Amino acid sequence: MPKPSRFARIAITLPEKDLAAADRLARRHDRSRSWTVAEAIRRYAAADDAAAAAPAGTTGLGGSRRAQLVRDLSLTPEARVRAAEETLRVTEPRSKARTHQVAVFDRYEDFLDWKWKRRLSP
Repeated sequence: MPKPSRFARIAITLPEKDLAAADRLARRHDRSRSWTVAEAIRRYAAADDAAAAAPAGTTGLGGSRRAQLVRDLSLTPEARVRAAEETLRVTEPRSKARTHQVAVFDRYEDFLDWKWKRRLSP
């Protein structure tokens, strides 16, 4: 039979906002406030242990983002500015969304006039 865990009583001071969040979580999970705070510490410690155990250089940016940064930094400053301007150009929203319309003309000349006027207007 496993040995029961030993507990230590501590006193902490929290901002009201954090205390309210802990109480909300405790109610939502039907647990005590102490369990909620202890669980937060367990998760924080586990994430910190995992980060410390990870090989050097693997934390932070993902591999593809890191490779992109290496490629970008290999460019000259001028080339980087040009690449940024090109990215901006291709990602800018179009000026107007085209809508579908049905145009009916009595005469072919009316169609040509309409087409000419559309070409002249911005």
